[in-house]
Amino acid sequence: MSQFSKFNFTGHKALVRVDFNVPVKEGKVADDTRMRAALPTIQKILRDGGSVILMSHLGRPKGKVDEKYSLGQIVYHLKELLPGVTVHFATDCIGAVAEEKAAALQSGEVLLLENLRFHAEEEKGDPAFAKELSRLGDVYVNDAFGTAHRAHASTAVIAADFPQGKKMFGLLMEAEVSNAERVLHSSEKPFTAILGGAKVSDKIEIIENLLNKADNIIIGGGMTYTFLRSQGKHTGNSLCEEDKLDLAGDILKRAAEKNVSFYLAADSVIADAFSNDANRNTVSNDNIPAGWMGLDIGPDAIAEFTEVITNSKTILWNGPMGVFEMSNFQAGTRAIAEAVAAATEKGAYSLVGGGDSVAAVNQFGLADKVSYVSTGGGALLEYFEGKTLPGIAAIRD
Repeated sequence: MSQFSKFNFTGHKALVRVDFNVPVKEGKVADDTRMRAALPTIQKILRDGGSVILMSHLGRPKGKVDEKYSLGQIVYHLKELLPGVTVHFATDCIGAVAEEKAAALQSGEVLLLENLRFHAEEEKGDPAFAKELSRLGDVYVNDAFGTAHRAHASTAVIAADFPQGKKMFGLLMEAEVSNAERVLHSSEKPFTAILGGAKVSDKIEIIENLLNKADNIIIGGGMTYTFLRSQGKHTGNSLCEEDKLDLAGDILKRAAEKNVSFYLAADSVIADAFSNDANRNTVSNDNIPAGWMGLDIGPDAIAEFTEVITNSKTILWNGPMGVFEMSNFQAGTRAIAEAVAAATEKGAYSLVGGGDSVAAVNQFGLADKVSYVSTGGGALLEYFEGKTLPGIAAIRD
């Protein structure tokens, strides 16, 4: 049983770092996925008879008060998610306002603090600011995996102000860490990593780390064409990082040396403009005509990738296969999502992470058909790059 699950919060004021950086449109929460993800942690503390002080950031106000980024806008929605619970709001996260509200908080109640990033000290990781926050509660719970890669005051620095036994991961953070560790350190073979997205430069480090872990690496999305160009193929007007051609070639060479099967799409759905209404064609990736660009993987690539995924026991998926936001170029991403779901049903373990892949499994109604959907985009990426995440290290040290 985990430290959080064992801890009895009766009579404790738990200072919980959550990731309530949610889209707000016209004063209303447009997508509450991150808020709902934190509910089990909040509810366990309240059930025990503790009280909860929530702290989060919203957007990028750059250290200044900006009503557009006020967490006051999400209070009503938070109350709806916690029926029967009294939810208070403090118009600042430190100082007299916050301290008075925290002091008056009763067992079973919740206090939401104003946006941490209204203070520049938050992103600077200022110890004095962290100390002020720490005075509000007597237990620190980090449940914000989405910000675990930031060494900010509320995500990492603050942990030093709490003794061992009084600082811990929340249930969401525990799940994120254990699922990521399962894939990276104890994956059942064959392990297949599916990596999509626009640029090789965004995924270099994760590819390099996975060359030592994965049996198969499947590449999709815009970065496919940089790899193809490095092999001397004509890619037309497809996205290509000219300055990364040598690097792409080197990655392919190292994959071969390490016996990692490295899959590049055999064909593409191409268009004569970056538009859903553009003229389309399906061609072999050996020779994409001038003036045309690849915007999705083709049927041959779908068939090959699906077979690899079907025979896998562990699957990591980060990044779409094409411009799936456009309906005419989403078949590849949908097919991969369905293949991952089908492999999971057969007994494979699948982890989907990164904003676009998560959006895809949600859009295609397959989120509950994979083993785990991560809430952490940048954090998950850095974890799979082999980096130490400050938010994790601060609790474990």
